[in-house]
Amino acid sequence: MFEGIKPHLAELRTRLAYSVLSIIVLFGISFIFYEPILDWMKQPLLDAMPEGQQMMIATGVAEAFFTAIKVAFFAGIILALPIIFWQFWMFVAPGLYDNEKKMVVPFVASATIMFLMGASFAYYVVVPFGFEFLVNFGNTIVTVTPRIGEYVGFFTKIMVGFGISFELPVITFFFAVLGLVTDQSLKSFFKYAVIIIFILASLLTPPDVLTQLLMAGPMIILYGISIMIAKIVNPAQSDEDED
Repeated sequence: MFEGIKPHLAELRTRLAYSVLSIIVLFGISFIFYEPILDWMKQPLLDAMPEGQQMMIATGVAEAFFTAIKVAFFAGIILALPIIFWQFWMFVAPGLYDNEKKMVVPFVASATIMFLMGASFAYYVVVPFGFEFLVNFGNTIVTVTPRIGEYVGFFTKIMVGFGISFELPVITFFFAVLGLVTDQSLKSFFKYAVIIIFILASLLTPPDVLTQLLMAGPMIILYGISIMIAKIVNPAQSDEDED
């Protein structure tokens, strides 16, 4: 039994090694250009802050340096996404049929595009609404001066969370091709999925109802799209069909 597992573990290590190496290389390149990347990351918050108060601070001696590392690491992962998805496909490819193996380019392209769409939706829609509410709440009493390190961590969590959530149709298609899910199984799980979606939205977005709905709403729509994808790729068979 263990002899059969060893080749898969060796293959997994190889694919992980390539993925990690790509992130490290792109991290090094991103570190050189971390300042314009950081400016891009800060812009939604600065736009939400009152005129004349558009500044951020670092409260520790090394905070600026570690923030640069966070920024470069985030950029490195985003740039390495096509390679990571490619390596994932290469890992599962031996268990696929020949016609399924040929879907590697559509899978890598669609997975990368959907992640970027999710991150873009967060950047241009959710983040501005969330920061506008948080910054201006109580601004007559206190002046908000965010810590740069804390903000970058919060920003990356939202971007990655939305990027992963937008992968739902791609994952569903992949599982449906393998016969692991059907449209009926997704429909049966829908009410539990809605609960999970709202829990994730509360954890990944600022603590206000509007931004949570801005995340939960698209995820529920994507779940509905996933049901239609499963129905096309691997529809549930009725008892009459089976007979």
